[in-house]
Amino acid sequence: MSGKEKLLSNRITPEQARTAYAQARCLFNEEQVENAIVQMAAKISARLSEKNPLVISVMNGGLILTGKIVTKLDFPLHLDYLHATRYRGATHGGELHWVVKPQHSLRDRHVLIIDDILDEGVTLNAILEYCKAEGAREVLSCVLVEKDHDRKYGTEHADFAGLVVEDAYVFGYGMDYKGYLRNVAGIFAIAE
Repeated sequence: MSGKEKLLSNRITPEQARTAYAQARCLFNEEQVENAIVQMAAKISARLSEKNPLVISVMNGGLILTGKIVTKLDFPLHLDYLHATRYRGATHGGELHWVVKPQHSLRDRHVLIIDDILDEGVTLNAILEYCKAEGAREVLSCVLVEKDHDRKYGTEHADFAGLVVEDAYVFGYGMDYKGYLRNVAGIFAIAE
C-alpha cells in the first residue's frame, strides 16, 4: 500500500473525531501540561543558554510544543523544522519517510530536537542519527510525552521530557488521532 493509500485508508470524519474526544480519558489537563512545559524550558535554558542552539521542531507533532517552549527560552537561538514521519495519518508506525530536512547547517551546532511523543523511539532515533551524521556538535531531544512501556527500539529516553503517560493511544498538544485532535488543550487517551 502506498503512503497516499495508507493515509486515505486511515481517515475519519470530524464527527468520528468528536466522538473519540468525547469518549477519551483525560490524563493531563491544560494546567498540568503547561507546568511541565515551564519546567522543561527551565532545564533547557540551564543547559543551552550559552550554546547558540539550533532548535528544530519535528512536524507536525512538535509544532505546538515548540511554539510554547521557545517563548520561554530567553536567549538567542535559531529555529528550524523538519518533517520525518513513520505514521502518515496511521495509528501504527511504518517506514521512516523524510518530507523536509532542516534548512540550517547542523555542522558544529548544538541542536535541540523538539517532538510531541517518544513512543518506541524509532523516529526520534533516526532524526538524532541524521543530525549527528550532518556534523552537529551535540544533539539533544525534547518531547512533551514519553510512553511508559518496554518496547523501545531506538531512543529510550529524551534529554528533556515533560510527562510520562501509560501505554495507550494519546492525543492533544500536537499529538493526533488519525489527523485530528492535535489542537486539544490537554492530553487524552483513546477509550479502549
